[in-house]
Amino acid sequence: MTSAAALLFLAFALLAVPAWLWGPAWWRSRRRARVQAQAFPRAWRQILRRRMPAFARLPAAVQLRLRKITQVLLAEKPFIGCAGLRVSEEMRVLVAAQAALLLLGGRGDYFRNLRQVLLYPGAFVVDRIKPDALGLAHATRQVLAGESWQQGQVILSWDDVLSGAADPDDGRNVVLHEFAHQLDQDQGPANGAPWLGRHGDPARWRAVLGAEFAQLQQRLACGETGLIEAYAATDAAEFFAVSSELFFEQSHALAAAHPALHAELAGYYGVDPRHW
Repeated sequence: MTSAAALLFLAFALLAVPAWLWGPAWWRSRRRARVQAQAFPRAWRQILRRRMPAFARLPAAVQLRLRKITQVLLAEKPFIGCAGLRVSEEMRVLVAAQAALLLLGGRGDYFRNLRQVLLYPGAFVVDRIKPDALGLAHATRQVLAGESWQQGQVILSWDDVLSGAADPDDGRNVVLHEFAHQLDQDQGPANGAPWLGRHGDPARWRAVLGAEFAQLQQRLACGETGLIEAYAATDAAEFFAVSSELFFEQSHALAAAHPALHAELAGYYGVDPRHW
């Protein structure tokens, strides 16, 4: 091999190795940039104005950010209709735009583990095997509005997607709830302790949310009610998902009643809905 050929081979190797190591992420970033450079369709804007009152409340810069996130989600996540439901553009846009609220602060890498969104016309029935206190297995049947699987699926009732979007102040939103579970499941089973990023403080997160969870269970045991509903006391994962719904839909009330919890969620999501 001549010296010129050797230099050419070395130059190729120096370029090829980084391309092999960083290629997928680089191409993904380029593809997303191209998607976000496209104009947000007028029909999609009309869907958000008609179906998602929370969108109109967002500052212009936040609206722009949400639209760009929505575009990427729609480009990357397949939507599948179940029980005879034919998925429409309106369904896809409304689900993606609500899920995008969770990513406004740069969290979650566009739900990187999510492979598909399954939509049912209404509430759907699932059969489960659950052990009782003695360890005996029993078949149970549940009627659900939504569910998130660690394997990369979110399942939603379209009726509940619509009702959740229509009232942005009731603290209940099935899309926010199930996609919060997806964030929680990003690096393992949902446990109420999502990855906080390089600058997060897992010890403080566990202390704050653990204390809030314990206090909720104590209040319920005493027959007391409060802002956080009883379902949040099911386990730590449900506590995180329910709290996320409240954070985006009743942020002022959550900050007043549970300031430490609100502060942790604001740090995690990188936004503060009180300013919208």
